Formats: sequence, structure tokens, C-alpha cells
Amino acid sequence: MDTDEKYMKAALKQAQKAYALGEVPIGCVIVYQDKIIGRGYNRRNTDRNTLAHAEITAINKASKKLGDWRLEDCTLYVTLEPCQMCAGAIVQARITEVVMGSMNPKAGCGGSILNILEMPQFNHQVKVKRGVLEEECSNMLTTFFKELRARNKVDKLLKKQYTN
Repeated sequence: MDTDEKYMKAALKQAQKAYALGEVPIGCVIVYQDKIIGRGYNRRNTDRNTLAHAEITAINKASKKLGDWRLEDCTLYVTLEPCQMCAGAIVQARITEVVMGSMNPKAGCGGSILNILEMPQFNHQVKVKRGVLEEECSNMLTTFFKELRARNKVDKLLKKQYTN
């Protein structure tokens, strides 16, 4: 197993924590000098907070660990391509590299809809690697959404049954 796969597996463990809470399973770790210095997983519904994305949580923890908002020489591993908010935060934090699992064609801003991470107009560009453990990352998301749709269907039927 190479280094990228090792740390993506750590991000998948974070995603599993979100899954266990019934959250969209997105996980993230930030690595500095071959050590994980920040971890995060999606907690938007749990915390009732728009900002509770995996990447934002990991950036906050890594910044505290290093004692600096600049996360230069850090690599961020995330199971799903970052949204516009997270991609912007990654650029602002001066993270050197982002390694993504699966792409997000509906909301991704690391190459799908936009590519905020590599825009030459910004004063910082991020090196990007895509598709690391893509199948594992995608499968977790696909399974989660299949289960969610089935749960919603049952809830809808139960609601209809009790209102009649």
C-alpha cells in the first residue's frame, strides 16, 4: 500500500464515523511530515451547522496543532471532491496538496463544476491528485444514499398509513 492509499484509508475511517451518525459519509485527514495532524468527518445535520464539513473540521484541528493558519507543506486527503466552501478554505489555508477519492459531478469544486484549487487567478494553487481508492470512496456514498432513499420511502409510507 502506498502513502496516498494509507492516508485515504484513514479518511475513509473518518467517513465511517459520519455514516454511523446518519450523515453523508465524507471523511478527511491532513498530513504533515508523515503524521496526521487533523481529522474530520461530515457533521452538518448532527451539529446543525452549515460549516461542519469534514475538511473545515480537519483544517481547524491542523491549524491548532501547528499553531498557524498556514498549512504549507500539508496534504489533505478527502473521500469526496470538496465543495466551493471547502475548496476556498483549502486555498486560504495554503495547503500544498489535495488527494481526493471520488469526484462530485453535482457540487465538486476541485475539477468537476469548478476548479477553485488550481485557479491561476488566486495567489495560491493546490497540487491535486484524483481517484485514490475511488471505488471504496464511491461505494460508501452509493450505499449510504441507497439506504437513505429506502428509509425515506418507508417513512413516507408509514406517514401516509398513520394519517389515513
